[in-house]
Amino acid sequence: MEIETRNTLTLTKSQKIEVRNLNIWYGDAHAIKDASLKIRKNNVTALIGPSGCGKSTFLRALNRMNDFIDDCVTKGSVGIDGTDIYRTQYTNVNNLRKSVGMVFQKPNPFPKSIYENVAYGPQLHRMHESKAHLDEIVKNSLQKANLWDEVKNRLTSEAFSLSGGQQQRLCIARTLAVDPQVVLLDEPCSALDPISTNAIEQLILELKKSYTIVMVTYNMQQAKRISDTTAYFHLGEIVEVGATKKIFGNPNHRSTRAYVSGEFG
Repeated sequence: MEIETRNTLTLTKSQKIEVRNLNIWYGDAHAIKDASLKIRKNNVTALIGPSGCGKSTFLRALNRMNDFIDDCVTKGSVGIDGTDIYRTQYTNVNNLRKSVGMVFQKPNPFPKSIYENVAYGPQLHRMHESKAHLDEIVKNSLQKANLWDEVKNRLTSEAFSLSGGQQQRLCIARTLAVDPQVVLLDEPCSALDPISTNAIEQLILELKKSYTIVMVTYNMQQAKRISDTTAYFHLGEIVEVGATKKIFGNPNHRSTRAYVSGEFG
């Protein structure tokens, strides 16, 4: 993967992330075109737009997950707490992904026990001082994910024994266990039933008190329910960004209005 770097960014106190002039290519395909976005701390920012418009590509750029794609070229700046994560001297990508965790579209627990799934990250990063400390991290993470009461008596059970909604909350607990600052969610409810979706949405609203959350969603009603800020993507460009109520109630751009009203999508 080729990376072009720019200068360190300076954020205001209310901002957590600033993306400037981000361009991403997959081979000759220009997936993200000169995108800029400021993301506030302790907010839920929703990325919306039609399928294939670049939302997930943009999301993966925030913790350099696109690095795994051989023909992906990234140019521009992504500043987190004022540090451009694409600078050549920013070499510890594992620490970046610890700080900027990600939960994917489909639940992807490890083929391990419930306990081992949550303990994996803290063990990898040597965050625990003793078995008792690790037990505490696991418990606290499951509590934050609103899953502890459902699994506290079956921690040695396989993660795959959980329902789909529980598995997704387990993946969120696994992400929280390494104490991130930002949580990226890539359509986290698309594979879930309405009851499980509601549980995840309520969890997201609770988590934003402690974390900055950026979420890709195809569900317009979900974006309206739980996000503070919405960015509308179309053909790799960010067409409009604003308070969610403004984007859905009185957008500035005709294409935004057409999308949120259901004229296309």
